[in-house]
Amino acid sequence: MPYGKYKGTLLCDMPVHYLEWLKNKGFPQGKLGMLLSSVYEIKINGLTKILTLVKMAHQNPPNFPSGK
Repeated sequence: MPYGKYKGTLLCDMPVHYLEWLKNKGFPQGKLGMLLSSVYEIKINGLTKILTLVKMAHQNPPNFPSGK
């Protein structure tokens, strides 16, 4: 998150209560608002496993052969 109470926190690590507050206030315009809205929907629908898998893949990217 680039600003506010959770500045520096990954969007996927933000608590649902804060995402709900933002939703009620109105997500910001643009890419950040879209990402926050997506994370909110993922979390309220019980799909946090998706976020966990994405974080794991980002931390340990696969080592594909270069094709040389």
